Amino acid sequence: MNFLIGAFKPPCTISISFADGRTRKQVPLKKDNGQTVMVPLFESQESIIGEVVVEPLQGKKVEHIGVKIELLGQIELYFDRGNFYDFTSLVRELDVPGELYEGKTYPFEFSTVEMPYESYNGVNVRLRYILKVTISRNIVSNIVESQDFVVRNYTPLPPINNSIKMEVGIEDCLHIEFEYNKSKYHLKDVIIGKIYFLLVRIKIKNMELEIRRRESTGSGHNTYVETETLAKFELMDGAPVRGESIPIRLFLSPYELTPTYRNINNKFSVKYYLNLVLVDEEDRRYFKQQEMTVYRLLETP
Repeated sequence: MNFLIGAFKPPCTISISFADGRTRKQVPLKKDNGQTVMVPLFESQESIIGEVVVEPLQGKKVEHIGVKIELLGQIELYFDRGNFYDFTSLVRELDVPGELYEGKTYPFEFSTVEMPYESYNGVNVRLRYILKVTISRNIVSNIVESQDFVVRNYTPLPPINNSIKMEVGIEDCLHIEFEYNKSKYHLKDVIIGKIYFLLVRIKIKNMELEIRRRESTGSGHNTYVETETLAKFELMDGAPVRGESIPIRLFLSPYELTPTYRNINNKFSVKYYLNLVLVDEEDRRYFKQQEMTVYRLLETP
């Protein structure tokens, strides 16, 4: 039995390392098996440089018809699991056909790589970047090893960032006006606003503000929409009176937000909404939803 197991074991090990692996920032990434590992962080237009080490097992030789490394940006939709859509695909040939009897190191470089989309791990979709090394072989299966890395892209402060001001109400029963200080927020921002009660003829018990994430994947009949409530923030407990003003101050940094993603490679979108919820004494819920744009601001040290 041990012989059979050994027969299917690859005759070598492959390791992939980054040239600046010791100094580059590492971020957590959740793997398929549920484990979290630390991987290097890059942004678009950076060069990805490193080396691949192929080490034959003791007493083994590796016959191959070529060694290559690929840099792949892939989108996987979970309803179509196992099918990856490559939006970035770069290849470097590392070795011509031959035989390996001892360890060999192959340097590689992908210069100023365009990586337009951020890494994302959602409910129904995953966007990932990997380095994939393939040792191609005749007859027997290829030997493949991959290394994940994460991409994040930063946005400058928007030149125009208008406030959101809206009036909502139920005729002759309730009339409120709410105002948020801006419509675009960075991931560590603070939502500041006010709610004014202009007419109150129903008995309101409490009021809360929710942050909701809506992820839509696919298109047409195969569109899947998943909405998550990421945060609930109680604004008021008790009945308001006409003319009352309730302040809003909600810090975004405690919540695991991503930037807003709009129609990424025609495969998915991620949008965020502020949802204002009022509950009356008969537990009827009144709500008003407003989209907000979330972006990643470059963090200063």
